Amino acid sequence: MTVADRHSDKTPDAILLFTTLVLVCVGTVMVYSSSSLMAADRFGDQYYFLKKQILFVFVGLGAMMAVSRFPYRFWKKLAYPGVVLSCVLLVLLTVPGMGITVGGATRWLKAGSFTFQVSEVVKVAVVIFMAYYLTKKSQYLKEFFRIFLVPLILTALIVALILAQPDFGTAVIIMTTVFFMFFVAGGRIVHLAGLAAACIPVGVFLVIRESYRLQRVMSFRSPWDDPTRSGYQIIQSFISFGSGGTFGVGLGNSMQKLFYLPEPHTDFILAVLAEEGGFIAVASVIALFALLVSRGFMVAFRADSVFGTLLGAGLTTLIALQGFVNMGVVMGLVPTKGLALPFLSYGGTSLIMSMVAVGILINISSYRAASPAKGAKR
Repeated sequence: MTVADRHSDKTPDAILLFTTLVLVCVGTVMVYSSSSLMAADRFGDQYYFLKKQILFVFVGLGAMMAVSRFPYRFWKKLAYPGVVLSCVLLVLLTVPGMGITVGGATRWLKAGSFTFQVSEVVKVAVVIFMAYYLTKKSQYLKEFFRIFLVPLILTALIVALILAQPDFGTAVIIMTTVFFMFFVAGGRIVHLAGLAAACIPVGVFLVIRESYRLQRVMSFRSPWDDPTRSGYQIIQSFISFGSGGTFGVGLGNSMQKLFYLPEPHTDFILAVLAEEGGFIAVASVIALFALLVSRGFMVAFRADSVFGTLLGAGLTTLIALQGFVNMGVVMGLVPTKGLALPFLSYGGTSLIMSMVAVGILINISSYRAASPAKGAKR
């Protein structure tokens, strides 16, 4: 592609930005609504989680706007340092006394007075590396060992360290995103199908190897068989959706958040939204996510380079998978997984890194190709 075939109008995608801000605003309101009573009970301050979430929002906004001003090609320089740092951070989680364990999973590191979830940083780092590597090695896309060997070894190492936390859901998200990026880059379907077929028995083994994972699968099939243990969360979520009806019971009036639904401000925040805002609120949030994802892919495939396309597609896939898996869990469409709902769930690292991803997409949207990005300059 020649210089005349592409241009940078420095005009960010306004719809992508607006959709993100609306979701963040909805999330902030719902974090307070779903957590105020629990915060008062645990910490004696009904605004405890809201104040922290507002801080996360401002940090996320600052990070998003700062990142949106960096030319996206800047991230090529961090491709290798990023994955090396990711591996170091994941290894630190395995060192006794370094990681913070919550709910039986060691996923957080402490930096001074702040804690952060390592896997949220790792996901973005993997996407940046894969976008750079696949762009650099694009001439070898049809040769299995020359294109697949290095990223598969790296991904396997990262996934193994994440599984050690344990965090099966994030491991699946990363693997799926990597496969999709290979597909977008032009990898051969037969190679991808073969790798997928090889991963399936490994995934099945990992599920049946841990009793709690198998229980989640069984409760997904029939939660009413164990309503007080493995099926408890999803049954409470069903009650939230059923209680909300079409228009909901009103903001702040949820009964399920009164210590029935575990951690209603994190993984199951959509269930509280369903009860208080009803079908209309849930449908609106799903529509906003669909719009954000569609704009993300539109930005990616209109990028002026292969690297921009792969980076945009990978980041959008991360947001899409995590968002729609979370929605599937609370609606009983997929087995229970501990994945936050991007932009809505309480949590600093998830929110900030999701907004960083959007910031990168906004910058990519400023560089548009006049013809398909497949032929774009790298």
